[in-house]
Formats: sequence, C-alpha cells, structure tokens
Amino acid sequence: MEHALPWFPEEASTVARHVDLLFLFLIGVSICFAGLIFGLIAWFAVKYRSRPGHLRAEATRTHIGLEVAWTVIPLLLTSVMFVWGAKLFFGVYNPPPDAMQIFVVGKQWMWKFQHAEGQREINELHVPIGKPVRLTMISEDVIHDLFVPAFRVKMDVLPGRYTTMWFQATRVGAYHLFCSQYCGTEHSKMGGWVYVMSPVDYQKWLSGGATLEPLAVAGGRLFERLGCMACHQANDSGRGPTLIGLYGKRVKLQTGETVLADEAYLRESILKPNAKIVAGYQPLMPTFDGLVSEEAMVQLVSYIKSLSPLQGAEETENKP
Repeated sequence: MEHALPWFPEEASTVARHVDLLFLFLIGVSICFAGLIFGLIAWFAVKYRSRPGHLRAEATRTHIGLEVAWTVIPLLLTSVMFVWGAKLFFGVYNPPPDAMQIFVVGKQWMWKFQHAEGQREINELHVPIGKPVRLTMISEDVIHDLFVPAFRVKMDVLPGRYTTMWFQATRVGAYHLFCSQYCGTEHSKMGGWVYVMSPVDYQKWLSGGATLEPLAVAGGRLFERLGCMACHQANDSGRGPTLIGLYGKRVKLQTGETVLADEAYLRESILKPNAKIVAGYQPLMPTFDGLVSEEAMVQLVSYIKSLSPLQGAEETENKP
C-alpha cells in the first residue's frame, strides 16, 4: 500500500487529543487485565492439571494482601476513569459563553446550516480556526446524528427538541461530517464537509456572495408579520410578557416553578404556549405549531435573543 491506514482520524480540535488519550487509557487497561486473566487461566490450567498423585484438592487459606490488592487496584483504576471521563464530558458538552452561534437543521437527507450573519449552507460548514463554535441543532423529520470524526464530537439531532454541541478547530483544512444515526434509505449519502479557514479567509467568505439578512433581522421581520408585537410590548404593558432581555433569565411560572429562558424554552413557548404559563398572565397566546418552519423558528429565536434591555428602553422612549 502506498499510504498506511491511520490508526485514528486527524486531530483537528481542542478536545480531540484528550478524547484519544482517554480512549487509549481504557484500551490499555482492558488489554492489561485481559492478558492477566487469560495468562492466569493458562498457568492454572497447566499447574493444576489432573495427573497421578495430584487428584485430591488441597485446603487453601485466605491471602489478605491479595484480597486487598484485587479490590483496591480496580477501584483506583475505575475512579480515574470516572473522574477523567466526567471532566472531559462536562468540557465537551458545555460550550464557552463567547462561542459563535450556528443553527443546524437536519432533514432527510441533508444538513442545513444557518450563520448568525445570514449565510446559509447545505452539507457544508465554514468556520474560523481558533474560535469556539456552538451548534444548536434540530431535526425536521427523524433522528439524525451529527458526527465530525476529526473533531471527536458527535450529538443526536432530534425532532421537536434542540440539542447542542461545540468545537474549536485547531487546523485549517476540510473535514468530513457524517450522520451516524440510520435515518432512512439514503442515510449513507447524508454527509458533507467542515471547512476550517483562517480568520482573514473566513471574513472574506462571509462578505462574499449574495447579501443576506442576519438571522436576528429576518426574525424581527417575521415577528412583525405574525403580529407578535401586539401582545409582547417593550414596556411590559401588553397581554403577554415583554421579551426584552428575556433570553438567559429565570422565568417564574404560574405553578411557582422557575425555568431558564433558553432556546428550548423560547421554541416551546411559540409552538406550545400553554405548556408553561408565565406568572401574572393568562393563557391567551395562540399556537404557531405547523405555521412556522424550523428554519423560521431559528430566525424568531435569534431575534428574541438579540433583544437587549437597552433596546427596550429606546423603543419605549420613542413611543408618542
């Protein structure tokens, strides 16, 4: 063969090496214990085989040191595995607060990516090197799974619910992305590429091509077209609560519970407004289930996330 097959995909993200080291540690421990167990089995089989003069079993005594050793050593090894794996898990599934936001919609059999600046891609994703990227994902039909082997990240993409994952690319290049959950007859074709670019090249890519509305701007236009402003006013005097500064806050419900106003809460409130009624308000909001596509939902969520308290104060002052 001209080129030897690699043991692992290329390491192209900040977590790739950490995932590989943990994997190698688990494999090494498994090989050591498997070799020890099978070696002892073979040694005992030969040493204590049936032969003349050795047909009667001898009485054995408990060896305290041996008992302690085979209890403490596995306990320490499994504790290391747990702590190491938990630390890596929380690091992989908690994106940094400054991560750039990209929305992903999975559909048989393609990946649709939407950048905050308005760019849209199908089966291709352009990102800058050295910048944390947070993917907020949802499916339009069945369960998919976004997997980028070179980044060592993968996550189920579910219908009706947002899931998130993040990565920070460390090498410029093109890397395969796959759907690793069987999703239908053309599952094998549901793939694409992640293009990692230098910051300068990424900015050139963003500014190239057709001029598109940022997601928040498009969401604001949709917000007006659906008539949402009639109830959700900036001064909190409408029939519904104000949306200014809502994202990221704790919301008190009629039941006395509090929930975090994240992307999932915003989506549920639009599609199933009676699921969680805000304290002090009546369940008057109509459902938009079936009226708003997942891509339009991304625009609405982006618009609500962009509403800052400062913007709400300005809107109130400008009212006649």
